[in-house]
Amino acid sequence: MGVFVLLPLVLPLTAWPIARLAEQHLHPRTATRLLTGVAAVMAVCSTVCLGLLMVVGTAQLPGNPLPDGWSDPEVRAAVPYDEVAGKAAIPALCAVLTACARTLWRHGRVRRRAHRALAGLRGTETAVLPDDVPYAYALPGGRRDRVVVSTALLERLEPGERRALFAHERAHLAARHHRFLLAVQLAARANPFLRPLRTAVAYTAERWADEEAARTVGSRRTVARAIGKAALVSRGTPVATLAGLAAAGPVPRRVAALLGPAPAARRLPSLFTLAGLAVWGAAAGTAVSAMSSANSAVTMVLILYAATPL
Repeated sequence: MGVFVLLPLVLPLTAWPIARLAEQHLHPRTATRLLTGVAAVMAVCSTVCLGLLMVVGTAQLPGNPLPDGWSDPEVRAAVPYDEVAGKAAIPALCAVLTACARTLWRHGRVRRRAHRALAGLRGTETAVLPDDVPYAYALPGGRRDRVVVSTALLERLEPGERRALFAHERAHLAARHHRFLLAVQLAARANPFLRPLRTAVAYTAERWADEEAARTVGSRRTVARAIGKAALVSRGTPVATLAGLAAAGPVPRRVAALLGPAPAARRLPSLFTLAGLAVWGAAAGTAVSAMSSANSAVTMVLILYAATPL
C-alpha cells in the first residue's frame, strides 16, 4: 500500500492551477462539468483513503471489531503508517462525515422552508414575492422548479433586463446547476484542498447561465447590465447551493466576459493550449488519485482477507 494511500489526500493540491485555467480558457459549460467531476472523484478517493487509514487505526484499539488475526504483528507490519496516520484518520474521517452531513441537512432545510413559504401561491414557474428586499434565485425540487424573485428587484430593472434575469434563472434550473454546486460543496467538506474548485464551479455555473441568458435575450450587454444592477442591490441566495443572478462571486469578471465575444465551445482542446492543459491536467490528476485509492483498497482487502480465519 505504501505512499499510495496518502496520495489522494494531497493530490487535490494539483487542482488549484487547473481551476484557474479552466475558468479562463474553457467554455463555462465544459469547465463546470469538468471541475465538478474532478472534485467529486478526488473527494471520494480521499475519503476512501481516510477510511482505510482508520481501519488501520482501529486495529490498535482494544476491543476493535476486526478479527483477532488483524492484530497480528506480521499483519500490522504489512500496513505502514499505522501508528500515526492511522490513528489521526479516525477523528479526521469523523469530521468529514459530520461536515458533509451538516451540509446536506442545511441544504435540505433551506429548500424545504423555501417550498413551504411558496405553498400558498399558484403552481407557476415564476414566483414573484412582494418584498422590499431585492433578491432572485432558482429553487429546484418540490412539485416543480421555480424562479423566485422579489418585487424590489424587479422594480430596479428595465424590461429587457427582467427578461435577462428570468432567462438566467431558467438556465440554472434547466442545467440542474444546484447539483453541481452541492457536489463541490460536499467535496470541499471532504477535503479542504478542494475549496478552490468549489469557488471555481460557483463562478463557471454563473457564467454558464449568463451565456444561456445572452443567447435567449439576444443581447450580451443587456445581461451584463442586469447582473451589475442586481449585484449592487441584492443579497444573493439563501444557501450556497442555490444559484442566482446576483450570487456571490466575481461579478466584474462576469460582466467583463459578457462585454466580450462569446466563448467558443470546443469539446477536446489541444494539449498544447492552456485550455488543453487544464483538461488533460485535471484528467491526469483524477486518474492518479483514483488508481492510488483503488490500489490501497485492494491491498487492504487482501491483507484483511489473509488475516481473517476461514
